[in-house]
Amino acid sequence: MNRASLTRFAWLSIGAALLTIGLKTAAYLITGSVGLLSDAVESLVNLLGGIMALAMLTIAARPADEDHAYGHGKAEYFSSGLEGGLILVAALSIAGAAVMRLLTPQPLHELGMGLTFSVAASVVNLVVALLILRAGRKHKSITLEANAKHLLTDVWTSVGVVAGIGLVVVTDWLWLDPLVALLVAANIIWTAMGIMRKSVGGLMDAAISTEDVAAVRKIFQQYESGGVKFHALRTRQSGVRRFVSVHVLVPGDWTVQRGHELLEQIEADIRRALSDAVVFTHLESLDDPASWEDEALERDKTSSPTSSAKNL
Repeated sequence: MNRASLTRFAWLSIGAALLTIGLKTAAYLITGSVGLLSDAVESLVNLLGGIMALAMLTIAARPADEDHAYGHGKAEYFSSGLEGGLILVAALSIAGAAVMRLLTPQPLHELGMGLTFSVAASVVNLVVALLILRAGRKHKSITLEANAKHLLTDVWTSVGVVAGIGLVVVTDWLWLDPLVALLVAANIIWTAMGIMRKSVGGLMDAAISTEDVAAVRKIFQQYESGGVKFHALRTRQSGVRRFVSVHVLVPGDWTVQRGHELLEQIEADIRRALSDAVVFTHLESLDDPASWEDEALERDKTSSPTSSAKNL
């Protein structure tokens, strides 16, 4: 799929946010429930998150250029990071409103009608969240995954609010409504921290998943039986792109053409195993001592091929 086409899921999120804001605001105005108010506030944050997702997906879809030779994929991490921050802000506002209502309990009104609006909004969010989450995982978009998880936290918020109001109806304990809102806020904070942690990892050039690394090493094993060696494997994730760099060591008497053909085959195998992977290979001689000096992340600046040979 063209990455630019993913923006349609952001538009879907924006549309769902506008609809649920209307439904949840109506539910709050009818009932006066602080739980439903917290639900409406989170939908407002959903709208801001959807707009940010749209902007960052548009930027991330741009092709590489002279100023961004590795593409614009990291823009997605800004979106998911902001989304996590917005969720955190929403949770704190919910907690603040709940504490105030705990101190000054208020009676609830027209609960039947209010809950109808709230449940309708939850169904909308659930359907949209599952669609976006499926697309995010399929196309490895952290922006869509974060947006979907945000919508799912909204669904859980609504479930908690409805449960709290139900308990108020049964027990007539008004403090249960803000108490449930506090529990919901705690759950939202946990989700926000997870999203922000993943975003920071991407901006810090975190390695690709252990499963992907294992797939790459499995490819190496197929060639090692023929006397080829590998080292200095380095990987990083940048949005949907996965970058793989490795040094390939071959016998010193190989021709340049033979070595080149081998590298082409290895790179093709890795790209087949990891879609959207960008692969860099470096050919070295098994017979040159200098080939073994760059296994570490940074090569010793004081060393030279000549001095290495003397040291050995």
